[in-house]
Amino acid sequence: MRSVRNPEALNLVLDSLDEAKAGDIVTIDITGKSPMADHMVVASGRSNRHVNAIAERLVSDLKDAGLPAPRVEGQPHCDWVLVDAGDMIVHIFRPEVRQFYNLEKMWMADAISGPPLA
Repeated sequence: MRSVRNPEALNLVLDSLDEAKAGDIVTIDITGKSPMADHMVVASGRSNRHVNAIAERLVSDLKDAGLPAPRVEGQPHCDWVLVDAGDMIVHIFRPEVRQFYNLEKMWMADAISGPPLA
């Protein structure tokens, strides 16, 4: 199991999203559930333009903090932009796209459904 290489990075991501006026920010600890990251952050933007602005600000803030340049997927359409920041995967959605994919429910299913049946 990996540990978070930079525990302050999650706070940086959350602050950046908050300052960019992202809505409904949810953090999901996926440590041990997936080898791709330790945390998943899901947030909403009001429109394609807002989703893009949130993503651009996040990328800029990560670079300004001296973190490696994240990989970004989903631009220029900006219905759903994924920012791969190493130990964190950030999903920024338009509200209706977020509702359709419902990543929070999928990744938190074990917490919602309880222990597996024997």
